[in-house]
Amino acid sequence: MTQARAERRLAAILAVDLVGYSRLVALDESAALTAWRDLRTSVLEPQVAAHGGRIVKTMGDGALVEFASAVDAVDCAVTVQAALDGAGPPPGLPDRLRLRIGINLGDIVIDGPDILGDGVNIAARLESHAPPGGVLISEAVHAQLPAKTRSGFTAAGALALKNIPIPVRAWRHGPDTADTARRTPATPDGSATDIPSLAVLPFANMSGDPDQAFFVDGLVEDIITTLSKLSGLRVIARNSTFVYKGRAVDVREVARDLGVRHVLEGSVRRAADRIRVTAQLLDATTGAHLWAERYDRSIEDIFAVQDEITLVLATEMQVTLTEGEQARLHYTTTGNVEAWTWWVRGLAHFRKPVTRENSAAALDCWRRALALDPDSAALNAMVGFKHYTDARFGWWDDRPTAIAKANAYAERALALDPDNPDANTTRSLALLIDGRFEAAAAHARAALRLAPGAADTAALACFVLAFAGFPDEAIGPGERALALSPSRPGWYHGILGNAYRLAGRTGEAIAAFEAFHAAAPGFGLVDLVITHALDGRPEDAAGAARRLTTHRPDFTVAAWTRTQLRADPERLEAEIAALKAAGLP
Repeated sequence: MTQARAERRLAAILAVDLVGYSRLVALDESAALTAWRDLRTSVLEPQVAAHGGRIVKTMGDGALVEFASAVDAVDCAVTVQAALDGAGPPPGLPDRLRLRIGINLGDIVIDGPDILGDGVNIAARLESHAPPGGVLISEAVHAQLPAKTRSGFTAAGALALKNIPIPVRAWRHGPDTADTARRTPATPDGSATDIPSLAVLPFANMSGDPDQAFFVDGLVEDIITTLSKLSGLRVIARNSTFVYKGRAVDVREVARDLGVRHVLEGSVRRAADRIRVTAQLLDATTGAHLWAERYDRSIEDIFAVQDEITLVLATEMQVTLTEGEQARLHYTTTGNVEAWTWWVRGLAHFRKPVTRENSAAALDCWRRALALDPDSAALNAMVGFKHYTDARFGWWDDRPTAIAKANAYAERALALDPDNPDANTTRSLALLIDGRFEAAAAHARAALRLAPGAADTAALACFVLAFAGFPDEAIGPGERALALSPSRPGWYHGILGNAYRLAGRTGEAIAAFEAFHAAAPGFGLVDLVITHALDGRPEDAAGAARRLTTHRPDFTVAAWTRTQLRADPERLEAEIAALKAAGLP
């Protein structure tokens, strides 16, 4: 006799608790009970109903509420807290009532009228860490919010929650009090750490020439890239720090948003063959200047300036360096200034959305740079990377030609510098698309070892490992990428979602794909169709398929199939069948 399959669904779970309930009961039990009942009936229950929620149960001084929408759950929580914010003390009690609220989006198991599962457990743990009068939400919830609502939340860092094995990145709305949990940035293995942490803000372009912006941004990106090779430092990815470009910011606010202790800021002025670079390192908790310097140099000294800055930063923040990291703490892309100029021009195109046009523009710049410095491992690696994207998406050459070019440039890069992380990343991707899965995984692992703090490296390693047949191993790098980049691009969520999906962690996969869709509407929905279908939820799969065709009316299963890379061909066939069964053309 087979056991009935447990009913599961994705839901936003709101956990709420009355602050200091035991103390209030000790003061006046009758008044405390009456005040909590009145709060529920006059504020909580009407707002839950108005926002489409369902109170699953009340537990003494708390309640558990289910919502179909994360946005509705957050709106309800903020409205409830606002209603209590100006209220006075209830009759018979000395203080006004305050609530803690935690919200998570995840897979739940239906147990009669009750709900169970990690989605519920994380919400309850977040509630216990929320500030009195505030709301604490998980990253999965934050990703669903519209920009206007999201702006009301500040980063609370990656939190180590009781009985939850992996730190949960959270966002806070409301009072900033000592009750807020201590930030614990995630390390590569998912554990908590107190290693130094740094955000490098975009330097100001003081040249008076907007065309010099690529030069200034390239210098900053090179500093971030070099520092990301250090295992003893957590450096925030450029796609998170560059959201502050052109803005006057309070470094203490930046530090709170990004969960870091130190902030580097500066400026660059270029005139003819001279540059002036100023840089200052600040302790963001106190606003104190730890180090400041001005460099007036020839343009030919730009690489020496970068080396000096990165070495000083590592020293000032007391970063522990291994012997290999001491050797890697140097700028190595190219020693040719003209080649470097083309390199950073290409980066400006590379950081735009991935399209055929942007990819072609980046490749053109990098080919010019490589012609000026053919012995640069990094330039060979990145030219190879663009041929990998060509092979996957079919933009220029036929696939076998593009794969051969990607492998040739990657092999050349590795011959020049076996310890170049970009070379290992490109080689891993080229081998993956060529069907050599074990070798692809080996180079992905090497890239992670050589650049442990690089968000893009971690995200791409997650991609390679998941589809090369190692999804459980892929989850760590995917979560590391998110921890290193609070304002990450949507595709980070998609890559991690597939690692979760292939590892059988369905609820987390669904939340990740919804976050991808929220960041880049229309994307993530293909994977959502597959996840629901293969988990036995055909109605949910069909609903996701309808959403997909609304956002991407030109989608076809055949075109999608041409971009997919799988070590397990039978799994891919099952995914294709799932997409067709959901009604996709």
